[in-house]
Amino acid sequence: MIKTWVVFVALRCVFKGRSNSPVLAVLGIAVGVLALIVIIAVMNGFQLGFIESILEISSYHLRLESFDHDKVDELQQIMLSIPGIKSAVPFKEFQAIARGWRSSQQAVLVRGLNEDALVLDRSMENELDFEAGYFDISSNEHILLGTELARRLGVGLGDEVSLFSITGILSAEDEGSFKEFIVTGIFRTGYYEYDISWAFINMEGVSFLDNESDLKLGIKLVNRFQDRNTIEAANRKLSGYEGTLTSWRDYNRSFFGALRTEKLFMFILVGLIFIVVGLNIFQAQRRSVLQRREEIGLLRAVGGGQRAVQFVFIFDGAIIGLTGACIGLFFGLIIASNIQQFFTIVESLINSFIGVINIIANVFGIGLVNEFAVFSPAVFYIKEIPSRIIPLEIAVIFMFGFMSSLAAAWFASRKVIKIQPAEVLRYE
Repeated sequence: MIKTWVVFVALRCVFKGRSNSPVLAVLGIAVGVLALIVIIAVMNGFQLGFIESILEISSYHLRLESFDHDKVDELQQIMLSIPGIKSAVPFKEFQAIARGWRSSQQAVLVRGLNEDALVLDRSMENELDFEAGYFDISSNEHILLGTELARRLGVGLGDEVSLFSITGILSAEDEGSFKEFIVTGIFRTGYYEYDISWAFINMEGVSFLDNESDLKLGIKLVNRFQDRNTIEAANRKLSGYEGTLTSWRDYNRSFFGALRTEKLFMFILVGLIFIVVGLNIFQAQRRSVLQRREEIGLLRAVGGGQRAVQFVFIFDGAIIGLTGACIGLFFGLIIASNIQQFFTIVESLINSFIGVINIIANVFGIGLVNEFAVFSPAVFYIKEIPSRIIPLEIAVIFMFGFMSSLAAAWFASRKVIKIQPAEVLRYE
């Protein structure tokens, strides 16, 4: 039970009686929390954008392969009957060379889908942003291209594109290895690898180019982290059928591992801010203990126990940590939620300063300075800066900021136990 006088003395130490103000310590914690929230939110925006593009467009959450093609409809219904599965889409894919009307060529991965693929798989629809046309593969002669692929081939909506199956070219260059298509849609995913090297055609159109491509079933889950449980349930349902189920964890394993390692090290590097601030709080609290030896001795002499007096300094650090963490949390969430506007303001301020420099440079005939952009579209393949706030990570950051101050205060306050009232007040 915390006594009232302990809280009163602790508050007095923080706001009135200290020679060195806690403002810098509070600002240190606040800046650390704010910086970590904003950095992690932007990192989550980029990483989750890549991960969702991979899972929603390319690899799916689960894949059913090596099954009897004649039973695809039956297997599709079985998969959809399993709790936790929201879609099951049959597809084929193969490697090809695409050629535009300017004779430009590009290696592409061609995926064959049914005409109703987006009706069955709504989450894929959300990842495809059509800049021209729409998802139209109703004919065997229709093709959908990524924005960068269309630019590389020099084609637009309604233009013709030739596809050469690499399998056909390497084997015998038979007539089935070549076919012309009409562009009916140009999409953008935000993931450069897909926008430069992916194309979609009708499932039946695949047979004209690559008879060897295997039919697969792409499965989406309500919660992709329940993949192992869903595989166990699906294997029981698929007893007696051919086919193997593979999880998204087995695709792009190295890429996902790299993203996880990147985030971990970013946490560690930015977390060093809290260590530095914690050391400053520790030194300030130790100095405060030495400066207040007489007051501590007096409190002990009038009946204050060792733990109660020690708690005065711990409570002091808790107030600093809680105040700084709350301020950092408040402004961090505001900036992370409006990251595009924040960077726009920063760029405007910097470019205003650059404009003044250019005016002065123009007077003296010196070369002009280019405008500044944090994430220039000419360098980065993004339209806007993404940001994703994950509540659990925000809670961890908040507690890390608060606990760093609390731990520093606790270590510093241990010297209070060693102070003896009789020795301190002997000559008072």
